[in-house]
Amino acid sequence: MQLKDLAGCDLGERLVDFSPDDAILYALAVGTPAAQLDLVYEQDLRVLPVYGCALGLWAVEAAGELGAYDRTRSLHVGQSLTVHEPLRPEPFETHGSIRSVFDKGRLTIVEIGVAAPSFEATYTILLPGIGGWGGEPPPPSEQPAPLVPSWTGTVDIGPDAAALYRLTGDKHPVHIDPAVAAAMGLDGPILHGLATMGIVARVVAAAVGAHPADLSASRVRFSNPVYPGCELRIAAKAEQNTARTEVSADDATVMSGEFTFR
Repeated sequence: MQLKDLAGCDLGERLVDFSPDDAILYALAVGTPAAQLDLVYEQDLRVLPVYGCALGLWAVEAAGELGAYDRTRSLHVGQSLTVHEPLRPEPFETHGSIRSVFDKGRLTIVEIGVAAPSFEATYTILLPGIGGWGGEPPPPSEQPAPLVPSWTGTVDIGPDAAALYRLTGDKHPVHIDPAVAAAMGLDGPILHGLATMGIVARVVAAAVGAHPADLSASRVRFSNPVYPGCELRIAAKAEQNTARTEVSADDATVMSGEFTFR
């Protein structure tokens, strides 16, 4: 299959299931403290909504297996999530599809969607060095106004953060194998974009006085790698129940976007 054939490709259905322990492992992997009992204790457990993005990653893997590109050399550069209802530790069907493919000349953007009863997620995947194949360019994007924060915070990312987050399901070797990271021009294994998103979603709920499990929608862009052992600096502007957010590490913006809570 070629890149021009990917748009609209049906990736099929997948029955997804997870246990309370899986949800607790995810919560711990995004830095939830043990004191937040309703996220780390099976009694009255609430599941962090961004875990849905981890559960839908099978579709990203399925898209890579079609043979149009090498998934091990792809990068996750954006993510959106819409939450319909709380995640519960019980089986549910998910459906995957490739929603669009854009040619940017020197690179290609692939948007992969997953729909489930409880959420809908879109994964934006960058294929560096693969472009100029005659596809449609992406639509123009609006530049947001400069962020004037009403809330700031910091999070220390442990040196083993990527190794721990891999256990939630994303086994891409760039997050653990120094040789793979070096081949992609990186200084070492990097933290998963979804880990950064999950960490920030949990922390930034405080900016709007919400509980992290009450996230209803999010849209983020990943702009630079996050290396385990760094400090994330989070700036947020509260706009009613939405926190518009910029995240930096090592003097570079690594993620920007917004998180809306119920």
